[in-house]
Amino acid sequence: MEEPQSRRILMGNEALAWGLLEAGVTVAASYPGTPASEILAAVAAFARETGHPVHAQWSVNEKVAFEVALANSMAGRRSAVSMKQVGLNVASDPFLRSAYLGVVGGMLVIVADDPGPHSSQTEQDSRFFAMFAKVPVLDPSSPAEARELVAPAFALSEKYELPVMLRPTTRVCHARQDLVLTTPRPAPQAARFAKDPRRWCATPQFLRDLHRGLNEKIDAIAREPGFAPRLTSGDGSLPGVAIVASGVAFAHTWDLLEAVGLLGRVDLYQVLLPYPLAPAFRDRLSADYRRILVLEETYPVIEMQAAPAPVSGRHNGLVPREGELTPEVLRPVLEAFLELPRRTAVGLPAAGGTRPTLCAGCAHRAAFYAIKETFPEGIYPSDIGCYTLGMNLGAVDTCLCMGAGLAMAAGFRRAYADGGGPVPTIVATIGDSTFFHAGIPPLINAVVQGDRILVVILDNGTTAMTGHQPTPASGFTAAGAPAGRLDLAPLVEACGVNFIRVRDPYDLPAFVATLKEADAFARSPEGGVAVVIARHPCMLDREARKGQPVYAMEVTEDCIACGHCLEDFECPGLTRSDADGRAAIDATRCIGCGVCVHVCPQGAIVGVRRGA
Repeated sequence: MEEPQSRRILMGNEALAWGLLEAGVTVAASYPGTPASEILAAVAAFARETGHPVHAQWSVNEKVAFEVALANSMAGRRSAVSMKQVGLNVASDPFLRSAYLGVVGGMLVIVADDPGPHSSQTEQDSRFFAMFAKVPVLDPSSPAEARELVAPAFALSEKYELPVMLRPTTRVCHARQDLVLTTPRPAPQAARFAKDPRRWCATPQFLRDLHRGLNEKIDAIAREPGFAPRLTSGDGSLPGVAIVASGVAFAHTWDLLEAVGLLGRVDLYQVLLPYPLAPAFRDRLSADYRRILVLEETYPVIEMQAAPAPVSGRHNGLVPREGELTPEVLRPVLEAFLELPRRTAVGLPAAGGTRPTLCAGCAHRAAFYAIKETFPEGIYPSDIGCYTLGMNLGAVDTCLCMGAGLAMAAGFRRAYADGGGPVPTIVATIGDSTFFHAGIPPLINAVVQGDRILVVILDNGTTAMTGHQPTPASGFTAAGAPAGRLDLAPLVEACGVNFIRVRDPYDLPAFVATLKEADAFARSPEGGVAVVIARHPCMLDREARKGQPVYAMEVTEDCIACGHCLEDFECPGLTRSDADGRAAIDATRCIGCGVCVHVCPQGAIVGVRRGA
């Protein structure tokens, strides 16, 4: 009987999600991070649509997500964990250990890399992490290929009892493709955990043998014929020359060779399994070619393993060592390697336009404005999220990684306290989702160490930057079902904090007064860490906007064109008049929150509540 089929145009992340259901995944876990965020959301949505029995969860961070999925696989059931490349840093501890211990049911580690980067603090290549851990990694070049690799990746995982990394990149994750889909038909997977302390609890005395077994598995996987590089043969007119590519760089290379009439003239290899690279392929490159170009994003993973073949790429500067391998970047590389006439370079658009800024009505803007105005000489460590844009308001001085803002605040305070001289107010800002993810340990550490810092938790009730995924305080799961709900204030109190205030930053005068109170507490003899929870829902939530007053805003004749509201508050709802340079309201952007009434030093911005 034929499987029912349908056609859909799916985003790469959605294609991956459909592939996971087709392959019988039973647990999918994630923490949101662009470009991977849509994978888990699509798993939950497709599971509801098809009735597929899968548990999809937004975990509190990537480490927890990995460990939940790993345990399900140890019990013989298929699992998937998805994250962005810096999320793998958070999950690195269980990731490296799981290579030694292995799995029973298949486990896919989907790590979405971000060459460029477009929305990340690093441009790291997770294939290097796979080499480090000795975990096989697959490199899809399109949404269709990403979906098609899911089932064989699960089979590979189960055959060798190893996690397998599937590594799409931004251009694969967010591209769309017309796909023929079959309805997922789940097969029952009973949970059967076979106790074996020598494996699952492996102490150092067992690790040497486990490591030997891991090496043997990697050697065997490198020889798997189903994952050998795919050759599009040339016609012999360019003998001894080959191009080796992987991921989206392969797709771009195919199109560029076709455009210049060289597709089918030069040997072109697609590497699906960049680690471990097939030794027979490496030997063939050395024996058959005198010139080889390797195109891969972002680090020289294939290039390193291909030695001693005569390879050109990043090591000799032919391929840039940073940035995306877009068609504009690849074309001159191919022209140089293939000794083609150089085409006139196409200039990239000049930088300019409007810089990214917080949305109109965003309560984070009010909180940052209050912090900067209250402590103009302060130091402001912050964190990862849309609120990093507080740098535009002069209220974010550092942004390192998830949770680092609190620990760095303690470090700055210690430097000044021990270095002599006045100690500035140190204000760390962190989002609510990021606080749950990685902010609790540094907060506890600051309390224990007696660090006198201010912490402002920017609580908008969602994970805004990555698509409004729920937080532990939201009260619902990835599937929309009711869930346990945590309140930030009692959690902060349980961390040992004695000064906790919950304030709405829309009320700027009250918020400023609370910041001053928090600073006074931190500096008092009995003081310590002071936490202010800046609570106001995200304005991209339409339901939240329905629940707050809306004001008709106006700039009066009292405006003296000082620019304070435009430069120090930077709300998109405010603009500058071309005629006289005075402030004006942009009615297409202003949401009528009324916060700017408190910002103008001349009292020239007024608002009348609608419906009053």
